[in-house]
Amino acid sequence: MAETSPSTMTPEEKLALIKRNLQEIVGEERLVEMLRERDIKVYWGTATTGKPHIAYFVPMSKLADFLKAGCEVTILFADLHAYLDNMKAPWDLLHLRAQYYEAVIKSMLKSIGVPLEKLNFVKGSDYQLSKEYTLDMYRLSSIVTQHDAQKAGAEVVKQTASPPLSGLLYPGLQALDEEYLKADAQFGGVDQRKIFMYAEKYLPQLGYKKRVHLMNPMVPGLQGTKMSSSEEDSKIDLLDSAAQVKKKLKKAFCEPGNIENNGVLSFCEYVLYPLRAVNGFEVKRAPEYGGDVTFKTYAELETAFKNEEVHPGDLKSAVESYLFDLMEPIRKEFESPELKKLTAMAYPVQKKKGAAASPAAAAGGDEVVPSRLDLRVGKITAVSQHPDADSLYVETVDLGESEPRTVISGLAGLVPMESLQDRVGVFLCNLKPVKMRGIESQAMLMCASIDDPRQVEPLVPPEGSAPGDRVFIDGYQDGKPDEKLNPKKKVWEKLQPDFRVNDQSEAEWQGSGMLTKLGKVVTSTVKNSPIK
Repeated sequence: MAETSPSTMTPEEKLALIKRNLQEIVGEERLVEMLRERDIKVYWGTATTGKPHIAYFVPMSKLADFLKAGCEVTILFADLHAYLDNMKAPWDLLHLRAQYYEAVIKSMLKSIGVPLEKLNFVKGSDYQLSKEYTLDMYRLSSIVTQHDAQKAGAEVVKQTASPPLSGLLYPGLQALDEEYLKADAQFGGVDQRKIFMYAEKYLPQLGYKKRVHLMNPMVPGLQGTKMSSSEEDSKIDLLDSAAQVKKKLKKAFCEPGNIENNGVLSFCEYVLYPLRAVNGFEVKRAPEYGGDVTFKTYAELETAFKNEEVHPGDLKSAVESYLFDLMEPIRKEFESPELKKLTAMAYPVQKKKGAAASPAAAAGGDEVVPSRLDLRVGKITAVSQHPDADSLYVETVDLGESEPRTVISGLAGLVPMESLQDRVGVFLCNLKPVKMRGIESQAMLMCASIDDPRQVEPLVPPEGSAPGDRVFIDGYQDGKPDEKLNPKKKVWEKLQPDFRVNDQSEAEWQGSGMLTKLGKVVTSTVKNSPIK
């Protein structure tokens, strides 16, 4: 069925579309009055801090509603706000973060069928540094009390015992944005309400009109609290692999019969039903557990879960399937070299401040996880036959350190010596050094290996990789590798069975990709084989 054109819709129909799934509207009477005369201008802003996650589909679905209702929609990438909020985005990364947000949000909108030509995209720093805007900030600061400024940002700006002045400026910028973007309404989460009330109070004191404020509900995270970019286990990143999505959903809070603070159910209500389950939400089950069932409305699904007619495991499995359909176009778009490079530059892997003294503790205590491995790109600068072993090569390897390391590998007879000269590979660098026929090996060259027929192939880092570049498993980039793996703990021995090359020749661990900042680690020919 063709969608109704905004030009043929009544003001009442437009109002119903604008209000759909909102939690609250402040100034609805002004909205009704404007819609009788013309279409309205709406803006939505997002501070360019941590990576956008799947909860961003909640505002995306509402932006689609606004466009269908004939609204002129502006998306603001609030880069200065990101810096003012306790420097969540470092000054030197503001420009890159804004580029990343624009790319990923455009990709989200395309994935749900929102035409980009109807949208305006604006970066805050493009106008917030102007003379006029700055003077209005001074005017505003002369009438706003410290109490009001701090109260306004209480649910949005990071709170500290002695807050920096930047956090007090944040609500003022957001209020002034309404005037400088010439918006009739600002749209945001209900956590923005205090800033909206701040704008309602102070903009008229500067001689500017009040705006309408449209608020959508906050979707709980996977642990039942607010879905936050800064809490890894609470959210699913838009670029998470299928294995990471499965892992995070498996750990999500979803108690049988409990519909309170259930992030899995809330995601069904506010994202999957509006965007992917318009004709019903399908839960696939084995015949002995009732067989497949479709819930036409969210209310039906919630009631069935409350009555324990739907098992949490079946619900999570269904959500995982819908999520794959929603996220796959975005993941594919971000496979491009340009967007991979942008992601790596905008969100560089950094060591955490105040890391624990114990390397194992810094990597997650005694938990056996891939982040404990010191995997790096290395370049073989020289290779020779081991003088006392026909099956061994002796390699000199540049690993980005002041001095090269010596590596012994059992590739003689399997890999031609000349093919290793100047080859770039992946090396495990924190194994305990071991002497092999009198020569100490100080790292291990990672290879894919098939036993029958015997075939061995070193892993291949992305083109452009340099000696010393970090190699990590997607989802396990945080944490510091052990300085030296304790042989008694058998960390590598426990992790190694889950390292494989898949049928796409991509290296992975438990289904999560092996990566550098430039992209995936692969093999040239070997597929479906263990990595040793």
